[in-house]
Amino acid sequence: MRRVLVQTSLLMSATAFAAGCYDDLVSVYVPPAPTGLSYQLEPSGDPLRPRGIVLRWTPVDDNSIESYNIYSRASQSGSYGLRGSTSSPSFHDDGQPHLEYYVTAVSTDGGESDPSSAVLVDERLRLPAPATLTSISLSDAIHLQWSDNPFATDPQGFSHYRVYSTSYDVTANLCGASWSLEGTTVAATFLAANLTNGRPQCFGVSAATVEGFESLWSPLRYDTPRPDGRNVILFAPGGNLAADAFRFFLDVNGNGSAEPGELGRSGSRTDLNNDFYVARDTSGAIFIVPQRLGTTMQLYGNAPVADLTSVDIAPGSGYSRDAFEAVPLWAYVFQMVEGSGLTRYGAIRVTAVGTDYVIFDWSHQTDPGNPELVRFAGGSGQ
Repeated sequence: MRRVLVQTSLLMSATAFAAGCYDDLVSVYVPPAPTGLSYQLEPSGDPLRPRGIVLRWTPVDDNSIESYNIYSRASQSGSYGLRGSTSSPSFHDDGQPHLEYYVTAVSTDGGESDPSSAVLVDERLRLPAPATLTSISLSDAIHLQWSDNPFATDPQGFSHYRVYSTSYDVTANLCGASWSLEGTTVAATFLAANLTNGRPQCFGVSAATVEGFESLWSPLRYDTPRPDGRNVILFAPGGNLAADAFRFFLDVNGNGSAEPGELGRSGSRTDLNNDFYVARDTSGAIFIVPQRLGTTMQLYGNAPVADLTSVDIAPGSGYSRDAFEAVPLWAYVFQMVEGSGLTRYGAIRVTAVGTDYVIFDWSHQTDPGNPELVRFAGGSGQ
C-alpha cells in the first residue's frame, strides 16, 4: 500500500493524453504519460537523511516506449531538472532525496509525453518515535519491548520497526558511535540473539512508514546479557553431600573469561571456595549461607518476585555474611569480591524448598563491576 501526495502544478502541461499522438510540427510520436507514480524511501538510521529513494510507476502499455525520464526539484520554488533516465518502470535515486518528482515517457523517435502526476516527499507523514524502550537480560540474548504508539498513531501508514544496536561503555555511561541495524519487526518486541554474555550493548528503535519515512529514535537502553540457569537443586546435610554448595563462576583456566563449564557449578561445602551452601537449622528450615571469603549476600526487595528476570540492578550496599532462610519465590543477590579486587554479582530465585533440599534459578553478570542482572529501564534518550 502506498500513500501519495499529488502535485498538479507542474511547469509542463497538466493535460495528459489518453492515448499517444503525433506532433504535426516535428512528426514525432508523443506517447501517453505514465501513471501511478509512488515512492519508497530507504531508511538509514538518521531520520533526516534517508539513504535514498525508489520511484515506481505503472508502465505505459505502448510498444514504442524506449525510456522514461525522471525530473525533480529540491524545493517547491525551484525549477524541475532532469534527474535521470531508465528503461524500466522504476528509478533509484541514491542519497538525499529531492522534494518533488515526476516522470515522462519517451518514444523510440524521441517524442516525450506530458508529465505524470508529481509526488511530494512530505516528511509530515513521519510517525512519532516509540515513547519507551525496556529490556530483559537473558543468556546470550536481550529481549526488547517498546511502546506501540507509532502504530496507534497511524495504523494505515505504519510499516515496521527498526532496531539498532551498538556497544556500551558501563564506566563512562556512553553508547558507542558505530550503530548497526539489528533487525526489523512489525511487533513492538524484538529478541536480540547470538550476543556475547558480559558484553554491554546499547539499543534504539525507530518506526518506519509505508513510504519509508523513519521516525526519531526511542529513548536509548543499555543491557548486558548474562548466563543463567534453571531448576538447580542443592541438598541440605542428610541429603546429597556432593551437591550442597554452589559457585556462580570459577575461572578454571585463569583467563578471566566466563567459559562453558566455569559457570553455575554445584559442589560440596567441604570445598571452601564455593559462593554459598545450604544448611538446615534445628527447626528444619533451610538456609542459604555465604561461604567463600569475599562473598556477601542480601535479600532482594521486600516481597516475592515473579521470575528471575524480575531481579533488576544488584544493590550497591547492604550486603553481609549473614545466612538467609530459603523461601520459595523470594530472590537473593550476591556480591563477590575476587582476590584481584574485581567485584562480580549474581542472583538466585528460590522455586521450591523440600525437607532436605532447595531448588532455585540463578543468574550471573560476567562483566566485572557491572551490577546489572536484568535491565528494565535506564539509559538516555536521543
